[in-house]
Amino acid sequence: MPDEDPRAVSVAGLIGNADVEWDDFDSQAYFANNYGTLRWDDAAIIRIIADFFATSLPEKFIGHAIDVGSGTNLYPALTMLPYSSRVTLYERAYTNRTWLHQSLARPQESWLQFWREISGGRRPYARIPSPLRLLADRAEVTKGNVFDLKPNRYDLGTMFFVAESITTRDDEFRRAARLFVDSLVPGAPFAAAFMRNSSGYFVGDIGFPACSVSEDDVREALTPVARRLEIETVDSNDLREGYSGMMVATGRKK
Repeated sequence: MPDEDPRAVSVAGLIGNADVEWDDFDSQAYFANNYGTLRWDDAAIIRIIADFFATSLPEKFIGHAIDVGSGTNLYPALTMLPYSSRVTLYERAYTNRTWLHQSLARPQESWLQFWREISGGRRPYARIPSPLRLLADRAEVTKGNVFDLKPNRYDLGTMFFVAESITTRDDEFRRAARLFVDSLVPGAPFAAAFMRNSSGYFVGDIGFPACSVSEDDVREALTPVARRLEIETVDSNDLREGYSGMMVATGRKK
């Protein structure tokens, strides 16, 4: 087993979301490390959520979608594209909002790899000839904090690696997860992804906090606001040190 990264000490302890300088987030480094090419674990997650939306929504359904904490990840928004006339990319960090604006205008080539995985064998997606151009037309980058989300606003939603990756506090993790689902209208489908047992992470040389959560923690957080809740585990273990897989929760708002 590799030696523990000595920098991990700097993200230990009780750190709340408000304690972090999110505008220091190195968007380019995060994209290059995570989304510069399609990884097998993201492909597994894509299959879960694209199948979920394709089987949960009528082909002609069109609504207002939200992706909470988009960061430098366009694929959650792309999975909602066939069902959305508007896609709100809700992001707190200035650096990430700048990255989103630039990437929507000039998307990186790797997103075509992601789209091929999303659209393969799924008619609602395969009917879209130019997904990145369509996303640029429909997406709106919005400055926002997950803790400021208002209830009953959106018709479907995604939130990837946010609630557990912005704090070490259990109460803030649960609150963020519930506020995301509560921002949807009753009955709206959602997909959320979580790092399993994360101990924190580095972007460049800056450490960021994480709340170590399990499937039981995710279920406890979402059960008060969700129905038809399903949680699947993706056994990723090679992205970085300090986690033991990924989890994908799907369901509908109560």
